[in-house]
Amino acid sequence: MDYFNIYREMISLRGLTDHTLTSYSTYIRSYLDYLHSVLHKLPEEVSWDELRDFIRWLQKNRSLSDRTINACISQLRFFTIYVLHKPWDPTQLPIRKFDSYLPFVPTKKEVHTFISTLSDPKPKAMVALMYSAGLRVSEVCNLRYCDIERKTMRIHVARSKSRSDRYAILSQKALDLLTRYWFACGRPCGWLFPKQTDPSRPIDTFYVTRHLRAHEEFLGWEHRFTCHSFRHAFGTHLYENGADLLTIKNLMGHKSLKSTLIYIHLASFQDRHVSSPFDWTGGDSVE
Repeated sequence: MDYFNIYREMISLRGLTDHTLTSYSTYIRSYLDYLHSVLHKLPEEVSWDELRDFIRWLQKNRSLSDRTINACISQLRFFTIYVLHKPWDPTQLPIRKFDSYLPFVPTKKEVHTFISTLSDPKPKAMVALMYSAGLRVSEVCNLRYCDIERKTMRIHVARSKSRSDRYAILSQKALDLLTRYWFACGRPCGWLFPKQTDPSRPIDTFYVTRHLRAHEEFLGWEHRFTCHSFRHAFGTHLYENGADLLTIKNLMGHKSLKSTLIYIHLASFQDRHVSSPFDWTGGDSVE
């Protein structure tokens, strides 16, 4: 039985994207190789003890984080249920707890400096869209010319991560940069940012990542920026400026308000005019 291809077929039947299909297959191939070379067993014959041994082996040999181990366990669960058609017992292989860290969010000044000093109009327009509209890099790369609605000053975002369309804000400043790019780079009317070697396809996300890293080096900054830093900055700065969480949720295309709540933690207390109650007490100082 070709377990791996059956697994991929079952994932594709759920209608997941090619990117998700690839990421969901990462550790199943390793698992099947482990069964063949170490245990010499078929998947149907594996016990819970042996499944736990595989997780320990994987973490030891690849030094994986607890969050990544959880992703592996999720893939094993899917494989067991949908390929082997066997029940999954979460008490036998529990999901691990892991540390959570707040992402880096650039200040408004840092964002302005970064974008204003970009000289190439193409990455400049793409970064401006990520920040001004809170778009994911994949959403920017997959924009079409017709998605930019100048009359209503909004951007139609299709094929988003949540598999639902939405409208995002079209900033006037971002539109000005986008217009300059459009005239300077061949006036594309299909994909807004076509791939240079094949205009029938959208540009790769790596193009933006590469320019971000190069521009950090140009500015002499440490490597902290990612494409998602600008999306986080959009949500954080909106919240600091008084936007309500439901509006931010809708603009960013979050499925759940839980995803939006992070901006409460990321927002500056000073920009939200929040002060400690200790500073409200009488007297000039405390000796």
